[in-house]
Amino acid sequence: MAELILKTDTTRDLGTRPSRRLRREGWVPGVVYGLGGDSIPVAVDARELRSALTSDAGLNALLTLEVDGDRQLGLVKDLQHHPVRNEVIHVDFIRVDADVEVEVDVRMVLVGEAPEVTNEGGVVEQAAFTIRVLSKPEAIPNELSIDISEMTMGDTLRAGDIELPDGVQLAVDFEELVASTSTAVMEIEEPEVGEEAEIELDEDGQPIVSEEGEDAAEDAASEDSAE
Repeated sequence: MAELILKTDTTRDLGTRPSRRLRREGWVPGVVYGLGGDSIPVAVDARELRSALTSDAGLNALLTLEVDGDRQLGLVKDLQHHPVRNEVIHVDFIRVDADVEVEVDVRMVLVGEAPEVTNEGGVVEQAAFTIRVLSKPEAIPNELSIDISEMTMGDTLRAGDIELPDGVQLAVDFEELVASTSTAVMEIEEPEVGEEAEIELDEDGQPIVSEEGEDAAEDAASEDSAE
């Protein structure tokens, strides 16, 4: 794995206005903390941060943070996004020790098909998309692939059923639900209903009948009388 180096600037001013100015200039304000050290306000280049977090490891990418000339291993602990533009507006980094396990959330992906489920008109539903694990920083998996090909109707997959790589342990209850089967729901199309004719009302709130309508009504009334 290539080393992901992220340079930080520790000279940023604190406060809302300075942070807004940083963002306009292409920087993301943040903080580095953990391992008993002081919390240090930093700023990182937005493009470099985006590049680091779009690797295969995603948010669990192990970073080498350059802080005041010192290199420290770190992980992204939290990202704050703009509610409309979805841009990162703040980032928290946590220092980590290469020899000490950390808890992180890892993405889960269902792979394969379950023919015995589909043949009975069922589907496999994923109940959880990430799972918390305990691992040394360099052993954190990019994702966990879960084979569903042997599932049958009525089966469930739980956290304890997941095959984990060496050096990775579950940090959740073994009974936590990951996936289950259910009967597929058929969508029934409703018949199209024609548009209702608009009815014009007079000043007294009575329907206005056209001359053709009046003639037809009179003809019908005459026929009834003749009978």
